[in-house]
Amino acid sequence: MIHRILVALDRSDEISRYVFKKALDLAKATGASLKLVHVLSVDATGGPSILNLFNTPENKQRWEEFEKPGRQLLQTFTEQAIAAGIKTEFYQGLGKPGHLICDTAKAWEADLIVMGRRGLSGLNEMIMGSVSNYVNHYAPCSVMIVQGETQIDSKVQESEMTMPA
Repeated sequence: MIHRILVALDRSDEISRYVFKKALDLAKATGASLKLVHVLSVDATGGPSILNLFNTPENKQRWEEFEKPGRQLLQTFTEQAIAAGIKTEFYQGLGKPGHLICDTAKAWEADLIVMGRRGLSGLNEMIMGSVSNYVNHYAPCSVMIVQGETQIDSKVQESEMTMPA
């Protein structure tokens, strides 16, 4: 039985909305509670240097600007889930996304992790790593990887264009 669903979200609005919708539908169907998680990675584009986070007022302001979009996303989705009658909480932390997702799932005793994927493969995945691949291998519970709606649509369109007549 599924009682606790951890939902890993990133800053990609379209995929995050789709992942959240899938998790919310599943929570409604099972009566599970949700924990929404967003990981701040200092490796992310535009991220502040971890060595200079609070040394100056400018760096503190930069950090606050860096964390604000993720916090707002979590608050918005939490409000939507609560309005739908689902017990929901959220957490935003700093670290390596795959590690933090797995650690949070273990500490919260999640039954399922729901997350999206960027669709990296081959050399890009090897160089950049794949959060969904890491979580799939090291999670303390089952993992549901949600393929983004727009990625599916573009793959269908590509295959239709390349099909022989």
